[in-house]
Amino acid sequence: MAANDPGALANRAKEQLGADLRDLASAIGERAVSVVTERITGATGRLSEYAKQGGGPGLIAAATGAQQLAEGKSPMKAMFRAGLAGGKEKVMSAFGRGGGKGGKGGGKKLKVTNIVETIEVGVPVRVAYNQWTQFGDFPSFMKKVEQADCESDEKMTWKAQVFWSHRSWESTIVRQIPDRLIHWRSKGEKGSVDGTVSFHEVTPDLTRVLVVLEYHPQGLFEHTGNLWRAQGRRVRLELKHFVRHVMTNTVLDPDSVEGWRGEIEDSQVVKDHETALREEQEAREEQEAREEQEQRG
Repeated sequence: MAANDPGALANRAKEQLGADLRDLASAIGERAVSVVTERITGATGRLSEYAKQGGGPGLIAAATGAQQLAEGKSPMKAMFRAGLAGGKEKVMSAFGRGGGKGGKGGGKKLKVTNIVETIEVGVPVRVAYNQWTQFGDFPSFMKKVEQADCESDEKMTWKAQVFWSHRSWESTIVRQIPDRLIHWRSKGEKGSVDGTVSFHEVTPDLTRVLVVLEYHPQGLFEHTGNLWRAQGRRVRLELKHFVRHVMTNTVLDPDSVEGWRGEIEDSQVVKDHETALREEQEAREEQEAREEQEQRG
């Protein structure tokens, strides 16, 4: 009678269903791990090698997790190990440490932040370029730039606010081509910024400004800011301030902003401002003469 007891039958059915579900879950889990392992085993060596050669924390974490999983570790343990590897690498690289036993003997690898930003401004290339070359105006419309002094056509000294501190540095223009680009390098006790700004015509009255920077932090404060990626946000904001200034001030009287029209190659002025203006004027006069002659004849 007990064998036909509905309650007992229900319990046996429930136990059997539970066992079947556990077997199914186990099979699915093993299959999933097998598929993932097959896919990542071939890539593990490449990821590990790239990470050792300077790959970022994300790749180091991926390589670590892949290796753990390929070696038969559980997915949870592999993920945990990957997180530890990636997190450790981020912290160590942010403070310029890495390699060697106990963080020593492996040399110091300087952390560099690459910043790439673009913005468009509704004026011709010449107007945008001329305003940009007026470095002394930067403190009047850029929020964190406090001082910009020209020592010569190719050398500048800057002072800016970084969080709650004030930093000074020197920059040297390596290459400058009117209406096209300005490339510079800099040095400073508390970090430096190398980069290029270039100007691209979208339409006759619309210019795209491309800024590519390499930020080299030095010291605990700058490394911490580098970890937070604060510099990229600041560049975006300052570019917006530039556009606002151009579109509310420069655009009202663009001819009043002469800019610096000289050329620089290998950190040397190869054509000064006055010579460039004279050549531009001569080129305009020749063009006007040709057009007038074509109309006559």
